[in-house]
Amino acid sequence: MSPSENQENYTARHLQVLEGLEAVRKRPGMYIGSTDGRGLMHCLWEIIDNAVDEALGGYCDRIEVILLPDGSVEVRDNGRGIPVDVEPRTGLSGVEVVFTKLHAGGKFGGGSYTASGGLHGVGASVVNALSSRLDVEVDRASKTYGMSFRRGEPGTFADGDSSDPLAKSPTNPFTPFESGSQLEVVGKARRGVTGSRVRYWADTTIFLKTAQFDYDQLIARARQTSFLVPGLTIIIRDERGLAGTPGENGPHEETFLHDGGISEFCEYLAPDTAVTGIWRLQGSGSFTETVPVLDESSGHMTSQDVTRECGVDIALRWGTGYETKVRSFVNIIATPKGGTHNTGFEQALMKVFKKQLEVNARKLKVGNDKVEKDDVLAGLTAVVTVRLAEPQFEGQTKEVLGTAAVRAIVSKVVEKELSAHLTSTKRDDKAQAALLLEKVVAEMKSRISARAHKETQRRKTALESSSLPGKLKDCRSTDGERSELFIVEGDSALGTGMAARNSEYQALLPIRGKILNVQKASVGDMLKNAECASIIQVVGGGSGRSFDLDMVRYGKIILMTDADVDGAHIRTLLLTLFFRYMRPLVAAGRVYAAMPPLHRLEVSAQGRAKGEVIYTYSEDEMRATVAAWEKKGRTFKQPQRYKGLGEMDADQLAETTMDPRHRTLRRVTLKDAEMAEQVFDLLMGSEVAPRKDFIISSANDLDTERIDA
Repeated sequence: MSPSENQENYTARHLQVLEGLEAVRKRPGMYIGSTDGRGLMHCLWEIIDNAVDEALGGYCDRIEVILLPDGSVEVRDNGRGIPVDVEPRTGLSGVEVVFTKLHAGGKFGGGSYTASGGLHGVGASVVNALSSRLDVEVDRASKTYGMSFRRGEPGTFADGDSSDPLAKSPTNPFTPFESGSQLEVVGKARRGVTGSRVRYWADTTIFLKTAQFDYDQLIARARQTSFLVPGLTIIIRDERGLAGTPGENGPHEETFLHDGGISEFCEYLAPDTAVTGIWRLQGSGSFTETVPVLDESSGHMTSQDVTRECGVDIALRWGTGYETKVRSFVNIIATPKGGTHNTGFEQALMKVFKKQLEVNARKLKVGNDKVEKDDVLAGLTAVVTVRLAEPQFEGQTKEVLGTAAVRAIVSKVVEKELSAHLTSTKRDDKAQAALLLEKVVAEMKSRISARAHKETQRRKTALESSSLPGKLKDCRSTDGERSELFIVEGDSALGTGMAARNSEYQALLPIRGKILNVQKASVGDMLKNAECASIIQVVGGGSGRSFDLDMVRYGKIILMTDADVDGAHIRTLLLTLFFRYMRPLVAAGRVYAAMPPLHRLEVSAQGRAKGEVIYTYSEDEMRATVAAWEKKGRTFKQPQRYKGLGEMDADQLAETTMDPRHRTLRRVTLKDAEMAEQVFDLLMGSEVAPRKDFIISSANDLDTERIDA
C-alpha cells in the first residue's frame, strides 16, 4: 500500500483509538513482556482468561481453543457473550469498546465480575493491536453479531466464501469504517444460546518469525485451569500439522475436566509418596483500600475507601521427598514469581511449626536446634489460591501479586487451619501430624549434620581417614575430577576389586546385599540405615536439599554389581538412593553403571594361531560370536558363565570392567526428571497394585533365561 493510500485510510474518526493502540504497537514488551514465543502465548492467555472469567462467574462451562493451519487461533466460549449494545459515553458498541479502548471492560468494579483474571482492561485491545487481523462473533438474543479489525482498526475484509475458515486471511482487501462503525448481524443463533468466538492472526511485523504457539504450554495451562475451575470443560484442538507435535499426522484434540478442584490438582502435582493426606485450608478476610471510583454525578474519578473481601483456599500435603512444589494463583491467574499471598503462606507455616516443635520438643528430641524454612518446605506440595476483586499486580504480565493486605489475611487463615490439623485429636490427623513433625525434625538434623560435615571435611588424608567408614578402600589421589568410587556388591567382589583396581585413583566401597528401599522409607529411616549413611558419608556432598555438588569427593560414582537379576535389583536400589537424595550428582552425569561381561569365550588354538579370549555381554551376543567363529572353522573351549564379579580373577575384572582403556560404562542421565520420578515410584514405591499390574502386563516380554533358578 502506498503512503498516500495509508494517509487516506487514517481517518479522523479513529484518531484517538489508533493513538492509544499505536503505543501498544510501539512498545509491545510493556504489555506482553516480549515479542518472541512467550509474548505470543501471553496474547493467547489474555483471550482465554476472558473466557475463564465468565466461567468463574458461573456463566460458562465450556471453552474451546483451536490452533488453525494458517497460523491463526480461535477461542470459543458459551458465556454471556460480549455486550453488543451501545456504551453511552463513547457511542460505540460494547464489542468495539472492548477491542479498541485501552483500560475498558467489565472488571473495574461495575458489578459484572467479583473476581477475575482480567484486571487492567487492556488484554483484548492489546491482542487486537498486535494482530494483523482479528474477528469476533457474539451470540446474544438469538442473533450472531460480527466485527473485524486490522491492527486495531475496525472495518470489513473481502473474504469471498465466508463459510470457509481458510478463506479468511489478513491479506484480503480491507475497508476501514469511516462515518461510523457497524456491528453487523451475520447470522442467527439458537434461542437461549450465548457465547463469544474470537479468532486472530498475530502480526508478523511485531512478533519474531520464529515465534509460534507452544502446544505443550497450552495443554499445561488448560489442565491447570480445569483444576482451578471445577466443572469447566476445556478443549484444545491442534490442526496445524506441525512436525514434532501430537497433531503432526492430523488434527489432535484433548479435553480437560476436573471436578476435584485444587485438592485433585495438589495430588496431580505431588512427586513423592504421601506423609499426610491432602489438607484443605480455607477462610476469608476483609480489608479496606483507597481506590479511584467514577462519580456518576460529576463524571470524574474520585478517591474512596472500598472494603474488599479476600477468599483463601489452599490444598497442601507433605511427602517423603525433599523437593518443594508450591503453585500460587490469584483469581486463577498463575503468579509464578509469588507475591504477598506466598509471603503470608510461608510466614504462617514457619510460625505454626516453630510453635509445634516447641510444644513437642522433648518428645521429638529437638534440643537447641532451630528449624528453618527449608526444613518445613521439604517434601511440600501446595496449591495456594486467593480470590479478590481488583488485585494489584506488578505489571501487565501478572507474575507477582502486590496487594499488601493479602499477606496478613492468608497468614491468619493458614495459621488457624494448619494448627487445627496439627493439634487435632482425630486418629488419622494425629498420626499424620506426628509423622510430619518427625519429618521436619529429621530434615533439620540432616541439614545441620550436612553443614557440620561440609565445614570439617573436604577430603581426608591418610591420617584423618578414621572418620570415614573402615570398609572404604580409598584411593591416594586428592584430585576430585580424576578419582573414581566403585560401589561393589559384597566382600567377594571387594577382594577381587582390590587386586584389580588402580589404587592411585580408584576407591572401593562394599555394601552388603540389598540396601534400604528409600522410595518407601522416611528421611529418618534412610539416615539410620548403615549402608545408606556410609554411601552418603563417603560421597561427601551431603543429602537432600542441602546436597552440595562441589563437595563430592569423587569425579565418578560407578555402581559395580553382578550381571544377574539380583545385581540389577541392587543397582536399582542404589540408583533410587542417588535419585532421591543426591539428584544433582545424577543430573551432572557423574553416576555410572559398570558393565561386567556375562561370558568368557576362549577360541581353541589352531596351528600357529593362538587361542583368543572374547568377552560377551548378553546371550544373543555370545551365540552370534560363536556362530561367526564357527564359520571360520574355529572351535571354542567350554564357555565360562560368570554368575558374579567374585568369579573373575583380578586380571579379568580389571580388563573388562575397571580399566578405563577397555571397560564400558553406562552413564545414568535425567532426560526427563518427572518421567523418571514416575518410574521410580512405580517400581520402588509403597503402592503395590500399580507394580503388580506392571509386572503382569510385562510378563510376556520377560527373558526367563536371565532368571537364576
